[in-house]
Amino acid sequence: MPVHVRLLDLPGAPGEPTGRPGSGRLALLTLDPGDPRKPFVLGPGTLPQLREALEEAQRLAAAGEVAAVGITGVQGVFCAGADLKSMATTPDRESGLATGRLGHDVLGRLGTLGVPSFAYVNGLALGGGLETALHATYRTVATTARGLGLPETHLGLVPGWGGTWLLPHLAGPDVAVRIAVENALANNRTITGPQAVELGVADLAAEPADFLLQSLRWTSGVLAGEVQVPRRVPLPGAEEAAAWEAAVARGRAVADARVRGAAPAPYRALDLIAAARTNTREEHFAAEDAAVADLVVSPQLRAGLYAFDLVQRCGKKPTGAPPKDLAREVTSVGVVGAGLMASQLALLLLHRLQVPVVLTDVDEARVAKGLEFVRSGVDDLLAGGRVTSDVANRLKASVTGSVDKSALAGADFVIEAVFEEMAVKHAVLRELEPLLREDAVIATNTSSLSVTQMASVLEHPERFVGFHFFNPVAVLPLVEVVRTERTDDATLATAFAVGARLKKTCVLVRDAPAFVVNRISTRMFDEVVRAVDAGTPLLEAEHALDELGLPMTPFRLASFVGPAVMLHVHETLAAAFPERYRVSDNLRRWVEAGSPPLVTPKGPVEATGAAERVLVQGEHPVSGPELLRRVQDALADEVRRVLDEGVVAGPEDVDVCLVLGTGHPLHTGGITPYLDRVGVSERVTGRRFHGR
Repeated sequence: MPVHVRLLDLPGAPGEPTGRPGSGRLALLTLDPGDPRKPFVLGPGTLPQLREALEEAQRLAAAGEVAAVGITGVQGVFCAGADLKSMATTPDRESGLATGRLGHDVLGRLGTLGVPSFAYVNGLALGGGLETALHATYRTVATTARGLGLPETHLGLVPGWGGTWLLPHLAGPDVAVRIAVENALANNRTITGPQAVELGVADLAAEPADFLLQSLRWTSGVLAGEVQVPRRVPLPGAEEAAAWEAAVARGRAVADARVRGAAPAPYRALDLIAAARTNTREEHFAAEDAAVADLVVSPQLRAGLYAFDLVQRCGKKPTGAPPKDLAREVTSVGVVGAGLMASQLALLLLHRLQVPVVLTDVDEARVAKGLEFVRSGVDDLLAGGRVTSDVANRLKASVTGSVDKSALAGADFVIEAVFEEMAVKHAVLRELEPLLREDAVIATNTSSLSVTQMASVLEHPERFVGFHFFNPVAVLPLVEVVRTERTDDATLATAFAVGARLKKTCVLVRDAPAFVVNRISTRMFDEVVRAVDAGTPLLEAEHALDELGLPMTPFRLASFVGPAVMLHVHETLAAAFPERYRVSDNLRRWVEAGSPPLVTPKGPVEATGAAERVLVQGEHPVSGPELLRRVQDALADEVRRVLDEGVVAGPEDVDVCLVLGTGHPLHTGGITPYLDRVGVSERVTGRRFHGR
């Protein structure tokens, strides 16, 4: 049975002499999946078992055999939340309603046992897992715990098992909005154990080495009245109402900025948090049940679960990757270039691989600047608690720089990230190859140039591979691994192995202009620029795509990526596919003007004075709905071409690329389920990307 119940004699409270008896016995429930490869999840199989265990604990409490009930997990996982596979197969609203009620019935028992309950959060606690802890009377958490959060709105659901009532009443509406909406919509950002204590979500952080013992000693102190646990005190009437309204208003602004009304889940969650101020517990849990019932059968949730599952599976087993045992060992790395992108790559490689890294560039000043970036980045990792001081010192000592590429002679894996111009790439590769061992892998971080053409100057093109990261390197989890016809399996396997060690999701792509992400994104942006060129007001064009729920509007994204980079990709694609892509004179003017922001980078999107100075527009504006239709059509057409050309194995790979490379929201499924759902796939290509 995945939920074990055992009786423990509580040790003495903190500070008491060793051996002094504690405050009675405790019934400890342990959430154990039974398989160390899988986390414990709450679903049709485990919820009834947890209910049975809680009923046993309640019987023990009623008989006076235990003074408290505790619940914990195993192997660094408390509970990973709801069973998403069962959620994905919910047939109708009534079944969704039953799921909500079952969760409330089972988890709610932690608060009605007749004795205090304690959640000992030993690690990961997501969604229903964190809600399980919230139902307990008290919570301890391991100092090393990561992955605490309520990610439901990221997927298209709401925290539906008590989270939108328990969390704001425990830690305040501001914290509830932050965890359930802001963090969830920020690519499912989570909090750590110490942060949970700081925010008032947990009561005590304990070291992992003796986490359970420390938690039990603290429990003794609480039960004996020797440890006082503070709780949030609501503000006086009007002040409390104002604080609640301000938190929810901030959450709505975040939701508008992130999904622009395209997904109902974050707004439904905010409605629930707002209602929690005056709802009774029973009223609120019924409202959560209704929200779960509505959303669990929504197309957005189905798309979100599809995309989430894809990303998880691709990260574990990329389509088309060679056997892992073909990968060469990588014990040292070289980076050619010391500019911003190259320096970001060097920092990531140094941090994740923890092997010597050498940067090279054409002059000492550039090398010094790159080294300073990397070492400063290590300091940031130390300040954020992501490395220890010993590791930080070792990392700083392991990164060196040189203007002489012969310093790369001993590297097992060398990646070039120099200027995006074929002549420059060729010159670097000609100089580099003779300096390296014959078994060293050479990678390029090119964003759009032909990897095959780049490899044409090499004596051994079989050891050359595309390894395309996205900016910012530390944040975006995608790497497009580009195989040419000459790339051998060992080289490809090594690239995938390095990507996995970097904690990136690698997608195998065939060498083609701009690969997948930049090709499809540029086709979309090109339609927007065409409309602006024709005379569509800038802000109308910016908001025409709100239905897609993209994390940034088109010109904000262009400013973030860099108009010069956008121009280069447009030029590459216009040369390759002149019938579909072109280079806008307005885009050129923007770059020549120094790339000033055309719209405000934060808050409500507004045009800047630079827009009037840079843009030259015609007299044939396109309406917002028409521009959306044109973008939808262009996306369907380009995705179909990418698939027909065999650039990737299937529509699933396209969706993974867009979710992880540009932040396409999960509620669209990436893009292909959305295009199917709104009928564009069949309208444009005559067929759907997925079966009905």
